[in-house]
Amino acid sequence: MIALAAFTLDEHSASTGGGLLAIALAVLPFALSTSLTPGPNTILVTASGATFGFRRTIPLMLGVVIGFPAMMTAVGWGLGEVFRSRPGVHATLRWVGAAYLLFLAWKIASARAGEASGARGRPLGFLRAAAFQWVNPKAWVMSITAISTFTTVGGDPRRETLAIVAVFALVALAAIPAWALFGVAVSRFLKSERALRVFNLAMAALLVVSLVPLVV
Repeated sequence: MIALAAFTLDEHSASTGGGLLAIALAVLPFALSTSLTPGPNTILVTASGATFGFRRTIPLMLGVVIGFPAMMTAVGWGLGEVFRSRPGVHATLRWVGAAYLLFLAWKIASARAGEASGARGRPLGFLRAAAFQWVNPKAWVMSITAISTFTTVGGDPRRETLAIVAVFALVALAAIPAWALFGVAVSRFLKSERALRVFNLAMAALLVVSLVPLVV
């Protein structure tokens, strides 16, 4: 699908000089497929929605829908080239991200219901969620793949990057709250502290599984 979209985009660029709308339409299926499928962000949001409710998860959601586009913009405007020229920097960041994901998995596994834990439990806040995007392995894969595939040779990389980022931002605005609402819906079936703990353990396990691409 990605290769086909890139080929179509190249054909369009050759005939019309490229267009931001064409780039946006080409990147949309990729944005939908990667944003709607489970990953570190969606797992965190789902677990937070189930544990703390939708309202208390809003700062976490804002951190994702603002932090990820900001990170993708930085990749498109030159940071991706730094990683290509200095792979050691990228490798270090990947392992820092893996360590932080393990920490978040532990936090999810040990979380208790928002009402039951009172002040002792709180969801991930805006700044930490936004900062997490910089060590989120899936976010880096999505960003580098999208920028390298859907920008055009000879085009304006900054404007094209903004078109790509805009699509991902709009998709995230719909997908991230949907995952939080899914967590809230699931919580209605978790009538006991034990049931919620089992659910959180499952979410923590999924978060750990998301690290597999880093080590295989």
